[in-house]
Amino acid sequence: MQCPVKKTPMLVLELEGVEIDYCTSCGGIWLDAGELALLLGNEEAGRDLLDSLQPAHKASRKLRCPVCGKRMKPVSAGGITIDRCPHGHGIWFDRGELADIIRHGSLDPQHRVATFLENMFQEG
Repeated sequence: MQCPVKKTPMLVLELEGVEIDYCTSCGGIWLDAGELALLLGNEEAGRDLLDSLQPAHKASRKLRCPVCGKRMKPVSAGGITIDRCPHGHGIWFDRGELADIIRHGSLDPQHRVATFLENMFQEG
């Protein structure tokens, strides 16, 4: 899979059976549809987070979904703007955004995911 920002191949990493596509060039993370809930270990929390996404007005860049090639839509999660495939293929997180959303949304009470992200990607 190609990074939507750098157009370079991404690494596929795994955390407890969940694949995370990671760009070593820009530090971004792509999660396919459903992987956010799996990563959180809580389908309801993942669904609630996705349902809470609101359209954002940050359209300065034109990222394309690495699955279907359609232009992704900027959406806001807790004041953080992320990019979502209009066809529901997944979500793009720039460096640090996924950890910030999980941390600020109290979605990871045991800090399992946040610790993994910080250790693996030096996010903080």
